[in-house]
Parts: sequence; C-alpha cells; structure tokens
Amino acid sequence: MFFSLLLTSRSAWLAAPNRPRRIVFLALLLWALTSTGTYALQGQTGIHDPSTIVKEGNKYWIFGTGQGIYSMYSTDLINWTAGPQPVFANNAIPSWINTKVPGFAGNFWAPECIFMNGKYYLYYSCSTFGSKVSAIGLATNLTLDPTSPSYRWVDEGEVISSNASSSTNAIDPAVFKDTNSDVWFTYGSFFGGIRMLQLNTATGKPLNTTGYTVANGGVEAAYLTKHGSFYYLFINRGACCQGVNSSYYIQVGRSTSPSGPFLDQNGVNLNNNGGTVLLNVSGRFVGPGHTGIYEEGGVSYFSHHYYDSDDNGAPKLGLAKLTWNATGWPVVSRDWVTPGRYEIKSQSSNLVWDAWGCTGVAGQMIAQGTPAGLDCQRWDVTALGNGEYKITNALGGLAADVAGCSAAAGARLQLGAYSGTSCQKFRIDRANDGSLVLASANGNRVVEVPNNSATAGQQLGLWDYNGCACQHWLLTINGVLATTAGSKLTGVSVYPVPATRAGFTVALGGPPAAEATLVEVYDVRGQQVHRQEFGRQLTTLAVEAALKPGVYLVRVSRKTGTATQKLVIQ
Repeated sequence: MFFSLLLTSRSAWLAAPNRPRRIVFLALLLWALTSTGTYALQGQTGIHDPSTIVKEGNKYWIFGTGQGIYSMYSTDLINWTAGPQPVFANNAIPSWINTKVPGFAGNFWAPECIFMNGKYYLYYSCSTFGSKVSAIGLATNLTLDPTSPSYRWVDEGEVISSNASSSTNAIDPAVFKDTNSDVWFTYGSFFGGIRMLQLNTATGKPLNTTGYTVANGGVEAAYLTKHGSFYYLFINRGACCQGVNSSYYIQVGRSTSPSGPFLDQNGVNLNNNGGTVLLNVSGRFVGPGHTGIYEEGGVSYFSHHYYDSDDNGAPKLGLAKLTWNATGWPVVSRDWVTPGRYEIKSQSSNLVWDAWGCTGVAGQMIAQGTPAGLDCQRWDVTALGNGEYKITNALGGLAADVAGCSAAAGARLQLGAYSGTSCQKFRIDRANDGSLVLASANGNRVVEVPNNSATAGQQLGLWDYNGCACQHWLLTINGVLATTAGSKLTGVSVYPVPATRAGFTVALGGPPAAEATLVEVYDVRGQQVHRQEFGRQLTTLAVEAALKPGVYLVRVSRKTGTATQKLVIQ
C-alpha cells in the first residue's frame, strides 16, 4: 500500500542539475510506515503530486506519483482508500517510453486525469533525476472502476517529449477544458519554465506545435482554470520532496487569454518571476504543491499535497476551500466553518450537542439532547487557523474537551477550562454532502454518537472513522441549517413570503449566466425535502416543491457560490 510514497525528488535536482543525486525513496517510505495519523482526512492519504479529482458514479478518484501510477478513491471526500492496482500493473511500462527516456524504471510522476469524449484521459510524466530527457504520455479508459468488464487502460503513446537540447522539460501535465470547449495543456518544470499548448479535443494530443511560455524562473506544477472573464494560472516555486525542509509554495497569476500574459496582483508577469503567493507553509502544512480544483454543489475544493510537520514530514493529500474575493482573486483556506454560535446536530439522530445537566460546570459530559433552544445546547465555534477550532459552550464558556486528554477509541467528551491542549482542538473537514466531520487534534479519531444511538443523554466519544452518519454533523442556527462553505451569491431573493404549498420563486440577481443552478430545501431538522436543478441562462426559477406548512431553509447553489434564505410555507 505504500508504493505511492516511493517518490523521486524532482524540483531540487531540476533547480541544480549538477548536484549529486540523492535517493529519497527510503526516507519517504519511512514517513509512511511511521505515520501517527495526525491529520484530519481519514484513511490512506499519503500521496504526492495529486491529480485533479475526477468523479465516476459515487466515487471520487485521484492519481499521484508512484510506481506504475498510484491511485486512491473516496465516496465522501473524507476517507480515502488506495486503488486496488496501479495503472500499469506488474510494471508493464509502455515500450515507447524507454526509447524516449532511457533508464526509466516505472516511477511515473505527476499524473493528470480528465473526462472527455466518453472516456478518461490520463496524462503522465516519465523522467529521471535532474534531466531534461523526459516525456509525457497518455492512457485512456472507459471507466475508473477496476471491477467493471470495460476497465482497461489503453496506452495512447507520446503526447510530447524533450531532450537535452529542448527548451522546456516535458513533465507535470495539466489539462483544462475552456467554456468554449477548447482544451489547453500546460507542462514544464524549471528548464524553460511552463509551456501552454492547445489540444485536439478528439485525440487528446497537441493540435499543433504552437506553444506559449507562460511562467518562468524555477517554476513547475502548473494548473490552469477560469473564473469569470479571467484565466488563472497556479504555479509552484521552491523545492519539493524534502519533507519538513521543503520550500515549495503555490503562486497565482491571471490573464484574459489562456496563452497569457499572466500577471500577479502587482502586475508582474509570471515570466518575470511574478506570482501572488496563494498557499505557503502554515502550521503543520509544509511545502504545499500541485494544485487541482474540483467543483461540486457550489463548493470548490482545492486539492494539493503537503508535508505534515506533525508526522515527520510525511506527504499527504490536502483538501482546502477555494473562494474568490471581491476583486476576482482566489482565496484558499483550510477553515471550512465560519466562526459563530451554532447548534451542532447529529446527521443520524437529529439530536444536538448538549452540556448534559445544563449547568456548564467543568467535567459535565457532552451528550446528545433534544433541541430545546437552550444555551447549553449552543456552541461558540472559534477558528484557530489551519482547519482547527476551539468549541466552547454558550453556558459558562467551558470548552469541549476529551476526558483525560485521551486519544484512545471510546474516549468521551466533556466540558473543561480551555488551556490550548490538542485534546481541546478539533479539525473540521467538509464531506461531499455538506456535513462536517470533527477529528480530535490529539490523534485522528472523530467525534461520534456511540453505537449510532438515537437516545437523548448518550455521551459523545471518539472512534475510528467508518462513514456512519453518527460521525457526521450539521451546524444550525435556531434550528435552521447554516452554510459552512462556498462564496456567497448576491442578489438572490425568494418569494412570495410567506409562500404557499404549491411552491415559490427564486430570482437570481444579475444578467443571465452560463451556469446551472441547484435549489435545495431543508426542513428544521436539517433534512433535505426537495431538490431541483435548473439550466443555464435562467434568472427566474419556479420551484415546485409541494411543501407542508412550516419553516424551511432554501439553499441556491452555482459553481460560483451559494445563497440561503429562510422560507415560511402557509
């Protein structure tokens, strides 16, 4: 299971190709073997150079550097499982590679995957330490499901290659499909910087030899996307692959054309060492790199790898929240929850966190209780940075605390005076359905309603993650579901107020947009009672929900953000 961590140190050698070659295989394997699990996401999260997330059916897939090309998948964006086999199993390396890259031993770098023309296109890098003798190849498959009879990777051969005299090193592919269906291909690393080519949408190979240099100066791991009227190029600078000593960081520039020029916020061209820093070392997150963006349900996930300084520098998958500020520049945060006062409701029982006994004294157990609007059922969630939170009770101000500061399975939650210890900090991640998973910063076990109990008074505890709804939580305000992520859509209104049982109307502010819209309706228990999708260009949405009288929360989602509004049905 650890072959994904048998990685090669690329950027350090590409930056200084005459430096003696070091082998980091054993060191990275040791990181995996000695992992203490001090991270928020669950399962097998060790990966380097992760591809953009792609979804097939109910599974999210990601590919990474490794022997034969490593993969892993998740059904909830929380728990990750290693793929059952590498893309090129049993080291069955396509024969053309050794002609282009003599000495290549099957350790593929930095793959990228995109779905086009009814199949998956997987781009991969072949190279050796500190060399411009490199190639990018392409393999295709009708499905990512290894159990399907249609599952078979077909190697399509070379996409582009480089040699000792080439201007650009042919590694680190990334693919972007534009809104007009043009497909753009970025590649390159250190030698000659980053190049941009247009692909033939049918073959997945270069449309022509015309290319553009879009970033230069010790740069690699580029990724292109579009937001609004601008194209954004994400790049990495610094040295990767050195654990806690890595100096990798992510920058960004933007352009009105996919061919550039890409300028940073100060107007400096990425070809002239420009770039606005987007993500750098912060807390235990060292050397973030290799951007990918996955959008679903109005939420943008920013995937990357980092080296965990709390875990001997082991490389791991990070999923952060991507939003856009008022001037159109990307903002990346690991804080999924906006600080505030909430009820914390179980997705399984619909009961809420309750300082049982409602006295707010130290040692009082935290259990699940029937929502009654009491202060002892309200919790102040305070961001500590890097996805960690302090959670204090509104009655008395004491903190959620793990009894005995234990990291063991079955450890119970109680109230205690906040002292900043790791057992009073919780790491919060967002699942694909919008629910939240809370992991103790002391170890990585998650907060659970033991035995999936629906009984009020059941004390909460820490257990290994298994995906049970009893380990997923919703934040509500006065019984109404609160939003936890995504940019806010402006100008959205819901009418009439109050509405009738027949339905209601959603008016979208601004001119028609080339985005589909999703309208979801939740009852006071946080259960989804209606879901309706609307096509692009629509500005007025007729929602036929047939709701019973009561109070509801309406959530309107687009790729660019979400908006929520309370709705009363008479």
